[in-house]
Amino acid sequence: MILSTHGIVGSQIQSFVGLLDTYPNAAAAYSVRKLRAAYTGNAIQVRRSSDNTTQDIGFTALGNLDTTTLTSFCSGTNGFVTTWYDQSGNARNATQTTAANQPQIVSSGSVILTNTKPAMTFSGISNYFQFSSNFASFNNTSIFNVIEPSTYVGAAANARFYDLYDGTYHIQYLRDSETGLLHTKNTLWQPSLDATQYTTQAAPTVQFLSSVLALSSSSDLYFNNSIQAKTSSSNVGSNGTIGVIGQRADILAITQFLGNYQEFIVYQSNQSTNLTGINTNINTYYGIY
Repeated sequence: MILSTHGIVGSQIQSFVGLLDTYPNAAAAYSVRKLRAAYTGNAIQVRRSSDNTTQDIGFTALGNLDTTTLTSFCSGTNGFVTTWYDQSGNARNATQTTAANQPQIVSSGSVILTNTKPAMTFSGISNYFQFSSNFASFNNTSIFNVIEPSTYVGAAANARFYDLYDGTYHIQYLRDSETGLLHTKNTLWQPSLDATQYTTQAAPTVQFLSSVLALSSSSDLYFNNSIQAKTSSSNVGSNGTIGVIGQRADILAITQFLGNYQEFIVYQSNQSTNLTGINTNINTYYGIY
């Protein structure tokens, strides 16, 4: 009998193999599943609304979020995520200390799910995470995220799913509420090319996997492992780049994402040759396409 990618085969125990074991060296990695065998930390820290107590929530032996512990901790109440732990080994945790700004993962004692897997709900009004430490300079960047955007409401015009920002330039993925399109805007490149950096995809209200390769000579957008656009660009590089999940990095409290989030992984390297493998691994777990 075989259980997933790890479990029992006869009398032998198979070792866990995560995405980052096969495709290592991520700069930051956040998920509701375990991503690396050597990672011994937790998935998230949760605050329950009944008494504002917090508790770390880890993984099961099969690498899934420990929803049994989570529902026990949040029995009959709501649960909000204060920390999304970085599994890359770089300790770049995504945090939110303000209660009103924390995404929700439990509603009235029940874990919020997208396609049978746990998910964090962002309100489109105030919810976001900021990384606890900055990135080094960007030359080639590869970003993978699993999201389920909702219909636009509230003040989240041009809502950012994420934003990497160095004080001048952005790598960001957003939903244009006016036209109902998804965009990736990579303004890490020369500002004179800024107008060419928008690429569009009809906006779904279902779970999907986006992959953005912001490379030294191009900016490529993939949607469920299918390329949507490729633009030429000229890399300028930067230092001290901050990361934010759920809104624009340089203007807080506006442009918030509305919908559910399950996974966000950043490589400070060109993952073109691994693109299909990474996307396949993610899709196998979440059953997206």
